[in-house]
Amino acid sequence: MTSSPADSGTPDYLERLARFVSDTKYEAIPAAVIARAKEILVDSFPVIASGMRTPELVALAGTQIDEGVSGPCWVIGTGRTAGRFDAAMLNGVAGAWLDYDEGNFSANGHPGMQVLPAALATAQATGASGKQFLAAFALGYEVVARIGAASKLKLIVNPHGTFGVVGAALATARLIGLDASHGRALASIAASSCMATNRHTMRDGATVRNWYAGHSGTMGQMAVRLVQSGFTGPQDGVSTTFSMVLGEGFDPDVAVERLGEHWMLPEGYLKLYPTARYAHSAIDALFDALAKAPGGRIAPAHITRIDVRAYRLAALLANNAPAGWFGTRFSIPFAVATLIVGGRNGLDAFSDAAVADPVVKALALRVNISEEASYNTRYPERQEVDLTIHLVDGRCYDGRCVITSGEPTRPHAPADLERKFRDLADPLWGRARADALRDALRNIETCADMRTLAGFNP
Repeated sequence: MTSSPADSGTPDYLERLARFVSDTKYEAIPAAVIARAKEILVDSFPVIASGMRTPELVALAGTQIDEGVSGPCWVIGTGRTAGRFDAAMLNGVAGAWLDYDEGNFSANGHPGMQVLPAALATAQATGASGKQFLAAFALGYEVVARIGAASKLKLIVNPHGTFGVVGAALATARLIGLDASHGRALASIAASSCMATNRHTMRDGATVRNWYAGHSGTMGQMAVRLVQSGFTGPQDGVSTTFSMVLGEGFDPDVAVERLGEHWMLPEGYLKLYPTARYAHSAIDALFDALAKAPGGRIAPAHITRIDVRAYRLAALLANNAPAGWFGTRFSIPFAVATLIVGGRNGLDAFSDAAVADPVVKALALRVNISEEASYNTRYPERQEVDLTIHLVDGRCYDGRCVITSGEPTRPHAPADLERKFRDLADPLWGRARADALRDALRNIETCADMRTLAGFNP
């Protein structure tokens, strides 16, 4: 019988990833990684809570908490608690609901919201400290990001609910103290439990897409329970799933390249607009064009058309007439139109009221999107978009994006991130409680028990 890598005495990439999560001490995680992880937490909590206040989540959370297992784990935005499986699922769905959550171009997705709900729920269920939670979150994020970078997903597959299951499982295992010898099997079982997601949910404005993120937290924890119960997995579920089932290629060397030396977590982005990340590149090009117009504004009636040339994933967001607020998250024509028309900010600019605005609707129909093949060759390192506004008098204003705002080499201004936090958090919790939560997250390493963080249940 041919020996497997796990039996040969030489750790393969999967064993290395699992050991990385189980064995890395908090003190070995670079300060820059810890600082960025805290920024993600500060950004994510009000995003989750805002999503939890939508009618669909109010209905889902009410039923799930009432009929589920009780526990000490926060369902953020409800002021209620639940068992760790239900809390992780609900927080994951709510965190993805508004498309306002953290992401990572190089990781091909949103590692933060795939790992945070499971890590938080497990930490609160076990009474873990802030340091223990923060380490599990950062390490689980890194695994998700690395598997995402190593995978060539099929274009139809939405990354939510895929790589995240593995990171959520390993973070959970670390927090509950699962024997590290099970890590490789756990990763393989978790990767064999991914969803068959699809990007047509974005095209169709189908909110089932948001369940995918909830699946990561739920199934990641379930994978741990399966291992504890004696279930076994395939020899290498990660490579099989991401090279044959959901993907068209997987490079294990990429997954472990400079593991523990080069960290992907600080290379992600935070959003200032509640849209798919690819739309942000077009928004940046729009603002570049508007900056060249007198007063930085152009009246919609003066515009004959707007042409946008973009890399493939941005060019897919070409819906000129989204049916409702969720569809606006995946429409560059709508994003461009609503921001030109103005008069609304933040979530309001991508609301049902904005969808129904006849001026926005008419302008969105005059936005044309095309794919520029040469831009695909430089993605994801560069996220190139060119935008031209054509006026009735024959003038044109050109804008360009090469690196999307919020990337590490083009960071957001702290005031802009503070504005986002205030816009979301203050109406939810009031200024004083919002500040208390933010300060607790910024100093989370001092928390002795995650169930007492901030002194209140958000």
